[in-house]
Amino acid sequence: MKNPIETWSLDREIVLAKLLNHPRDKVFAAWTNPEALAKWYGPEGLDIETKEADIREGGVWRFDMVGTFEGKPQRFENHVRFLEIIPNERIVMDYGTPDPNDPERFRMTVTFDAQSDGKTVVTLRQLHPTRERRLAVIGFGAVEYGLQTLDGLAVWLDG
Repeated sequence: MKNPIETWSLDREIVLAKLLNHPRDKVFAAWTNPEALAKWYGPEGLDIETKEADIREGGVWRFDMVGTFEGKPQRFENHVRFLEIIPNERIVMDYGTPDPNDPERFRMTVTFDAQSDGKTVVTLRQLHPTRERRLAVIGFGAVEYGLQTLDGLAVWLDG
């Protein structure tokens, strides 16, 4: 039986995109530099504390998102494994918690599309293991938080 993550299905997908006023190589570099990631990645109000950053195919990025969430101090553990990195084009990763059997782990693909005017469209595609999990993360705020992350990238690049 095929792993459900390996079979793409629109009813398990979330797609977010943003046009950035920067060239593709600069935008891609912001995704592959651990110091940069820690400055712009994640929803508003949460800071990134990197524990390990080996950004290459087969490498991992382990980090915590830390801050006040819903009125309480929170720490969210994250574990990303990089499956494919094609410079200035695409990053594919498995995204979840440190639990290697995390049933909520999802596949995320980030693409970088150069525009003729020197700008770049960044597209995030999340593929969740089930339709129900996709609906749950949408209900939790995944779309809004993903858009905040892309906004944070834009602000960082502009700075």
